[in-house]
Amino acid sequence: MTLALILGCAGPVLSPEEAAFFREVQPWGFILFKRNIETPGQVRALTAALRETVGRADAPILIDQEGGRVQRMTRPHWQAYPSGRAYLRAGGPEGGPVLAGLGARLMAHDLAEVGINVDCAPVLDVPVPGAHDVIGDRAYGTDPAVVAAFGRAVAEGLMAGGVLPVMKHMPGHGRAGADSHHALPVVEASLDELDAHDFRPFRALADLPMAMSAHVVFRALDPENPATTSATIIREVVRGRIGFAGLLMTDDLSMNALSGTHRERAAAAFRAGCDIGLHCNGVRAEMEDVVASAPVLAGEALRRAEGALARLTPAAPAFDPAEARARLDAGLATAA
Repeated sequence: MTLALILGCAGPVLSPEEAAFFREVQPWGFILFKRNIETPGQVRALTAALRETVGRADAPILIDQEGGRVQRMTRPHWQAYPSGRAYLRAGGPEGGPVLAGLGARLMAHDLAEVGINVDCAPVLDVPVPGAHDVIGDRAYGTDPAVVAAFGRAVAEGLMAGGVLPVMKHMPGHGRAGADSHHALPVVEASLDELDAHDFRPFRALADLPMAMSAHVVFRALDPENPATTSATIIREVVRGRIGFAGLLMTDDLSMNALSGTHRERAAAAFRAGCDIGLHCNGVRAEMEDVVASAPVLAGEALRRAEGALARLTPAAPAFDPAEARARLDAGLATAA
């Protein structure tokens, strides 16, 4: 029995209490943050310990490794990577995706070496003037077609390296006037505006295996509920207008954009149609609340989860990370 949850742990080593909890709960997967990252050997040991608790060698272990401001594995043990926007500045709309795909392939190499098989990227949000900079340079550009092209290159680079991509934040965080980690953003744009701009990159990449929801209220779609807990948005936009048939996971259920107890937040997300709940901070009391509302992974959600993992293939053995890094550095340096 597997619960429809992805959970975090508190530190770089799994405590006996955490191991016992995960063994009992049986979450579908886990997510790592900087607090969990020290050295390559330590991360390999942690990912192995997490998988041992659920008894599944292919259990998803996620990380947010975008580059720029959002990368959990960094120096001195791993290379630093540019932000999404830096690739556009370096190579423009045509050459930039090549560089971004190369960067993603290198990141996948880093992740796969330590047992991480899912990266919460690419960011497909399209910022507009006046929006909060929580997305900012994490976005590949401000043109939906350009964002889609970069997103495709990044997703393919990750998958070529044996890592599944998670596109975020569906159906779009680019217009948000607040950081959903701290407050609930409310977007006033019309459905026509959203459909022509915000939804376009997600629609173009709707064949990808996994996506993360946005904790954003879209007044034109559902005046009360953020996308994560809106059955209307998930049914009519995510599954309808965008046409996404893959696994939909929530953004972090502990973020302040959501209201109510953690149990209520999780229940609302599952009721709305999210397949998997994500809880990141490793706080035991919060995780127990989320567990109390989480269903067993079954039915369509199970089919989508199995379909996502079926897209996971081993990295090609011929890849030379040193040569790829040299090409990436040369592309970035030439533009600079």
